[in-house]
Amino acid sequence: MSQSVIGGNAVAGGVGKDQPLGFNHRPSPSRVRLDACEAKDQPAFIGYLPYGFPNAEGSLQAIETICRHGVDLVEIGLPYSDPVMDGQVIQSAARIALDQGERIAGVFEAVELVAACGAVPLIMSYWNLIFHYGVENFARDFANAGGAGLITPDLIPDEAGEWIEVSDQHGLDRIFMVSPDSSQDRLKTVAGNSRGFVYAASRMGVTGEQESISASPQTLVETTRQAGADKVCVGLGVSTGDQGAQVGAYADGVIVGSALVHCLLDDSGRRSRDLQEGLNLLAAKSDELSLGIHTARLS
Repeated sequence: MSQSVIGGNAVAGGVGKDQPLGFNHRPSPSRVRLDACEAKDQPAFIGYLPYGFPNAEGSLQAIETICRHGVDLVEIGLPYSDPVMDGQVIQSAARIALDQGERIAGVFEAVELVAACGAVPLIMSYWNLIFHYGVENFARDFANAGGAGLITPDLIPDEAGEWIEVSDQHGLDRIFMVSPDSSQDRLKTVAGNSRGFVYAASRMGVTGEQESISASPQTLVETTRQAGADKVCVGLGVSTGDQGAQVGAYADGVIVGSALVHCLLDDSGRRSRDLQEGLNLLAAKSDELSLGIHTARLS
């Protein structure tokens, strides 16, 4: 009896009604946008904001603001009760979002908004949230909303078998992370299993704004490319247009999170500021970063 392999599983007798979904062959949405930026000799501006902060409606307005002010890809964060890899700014935003009753099901409205604005919608989430929602259910709902891919800071490819299979079935990007202490074998494993781009963390430790950017991210980008990655985007620490230009000179994309979230927090860093004031600051910061990043390779 003949067999065909569909979605990574052998199916006796070819196509049958109980077979799993086949592979989705749509091009990587993240890669398509990064290629479009590269064609203009520009790095991509990738902005992060958490869904539900300062509240559900306010977060949609904030996400729309960065889309209208130069962001190419949007990382929509899923607030988590124990965000061990996030700095104080994002932790504060996550706490406020959770206090406002943020729920994972609502994030798909934000995904639809980003897609409608013409940017590429990504979700960044600790894996436990996806696991409890249901990996197949999440992938289906995310893809139906127009989602492009998932960034999983605490999920390594070695433990991502279910996600790798399901993301292939739904045509979703898999964005795994590397850091300056990643071994050559780890870099190869991440490069071989990522789809869209590899997320290069510019330093070890939690996220947050930095006063200066060291040379280590450039070395990490180079070694990750040597390990087989086609696109490498750098995150964790960029907070000014000048820093964005510095990183954009060698990276395929520059990822900014805390500097954007900071605009929506008051001076104490623990409470959200007046929304309109925050949106104005957010628009100005996005414009600054967009200019710096998108002109990084002009001489």
